[in-house]
Amino acid sequence: MSPAKAQVLEVPGPDGVREVRVSSPDRVLWPDDGVTKLDLAQYLVAVAEPFLRANADRPVALQRFPGGIDGEQFFSKNPPRGVPDYTRTTMCTYPSGRQHPQLVIDEIASAVWMVQMNTITFHPWPMRSDDNDNPDELRIDLDPQPGRAFADVVEAALALRELMESLSLTPWVKTSGSRGLHVYARIERTHEILQVRHGVIGIARELERRLPDLVTTAWWKEERGERIFVDFNQACRDRTIAGAYSARPLPGAPVSMPVPWSSLRDVAVSDYTVRTAPGILAADGDAWAGMDDAVGDVATALALWDEDVQERGLGEMPFPPDYPKMPGEPRRVQPSKKRNDLPDPADR
Repeated sequence: MSPAKAQVLEVPGPDGVREVRVSSPDRVLWPDDGVTKLDLAQYLVAVAEPFLRANADRPVALQRFPGGIDGEQFFSKNPPRGVPDYTRTTMCTYPSGRQHPQLVIDEIASAVWMVQMNTITFHPWPMRSDDNDNPDELRIDLDPQPGRAFADVVEAALALRELMESLSLTPWVKTSGSRGLHVYARIERTHEILQVRHGVIGIARELERRLPDLVTTAWWKEERGERIFVDFNQACRDRTIAGAYSARPLPGAPVSMPVPWSSLRDVAVSDYTVRTAPGILAADGDAWAGMDDAVGDVATALALWDEDVQERGLGEMPFPPDYPKMPGEPRRVQPSKKRNDLPDPADR
């Protein structure tokens, strides 16, 4: 069978309708589910308003799958060729100190064009496009280790909600599209990314103290056991989480779906897919609709970090392995391989 001809989608935009060409519209991205490239493009149009509210005006990395989820994948950080004139870029600085432009989504036509470029998952930064130093989002990734059920992640998230509210932060939750949950809070843009990371570590350590058998901040997998890892390193420059309403490259074509706290215990991740999410959204509305009106200050979380440093003697945590060695960082050596008489490889 010959491939289907390219299809032109009429996509609503700020100044009228844009025509976005989708080549190979019948290319199956999720083989076991029959979800095609065109299906994904039409899904984004259907969820345009909340998708943009969550992801627009941010540098975004693209997770691309030219042959579908079972094939090769790669991350696009530099803009690919053929960027349409309605899609802008912003200059971003990386941990190495290098800089290059990164795409920004301002309207849903840009996201549809990115699907045309075989993007499945959008990874927005926690900063706005005019300032990639000071985040306006605090993000916490709850990552269950083998042996933990989704119900356990829900209990950790509910405890995290209580903790964040005690710090005058308003938390919002979404499914990861996989086994975990993501908890966000809007924050004032008054602290740069390293300080926000310290605030996240402060929250993570306090949650671990409250739930030591359920939650861990251990960076090394061999130390986590069957607990839920609070991934503090998602709060690092150029580290990103799948955006709200973004599809995931997993069987079933799941999406990372904002959900109300009141229904979190009833959530089944498999309920939220490219095919089902638009109908759920139309019936129930966007669970994150009020996020921009609930802005807190990360200073309250930083106070937890300060207490750990001053009263408990705790300090910096390990950074991602591709980072330069950071001030105060402990040795980057797997605990089971550590020898006290050898230097840290990251110091070389």
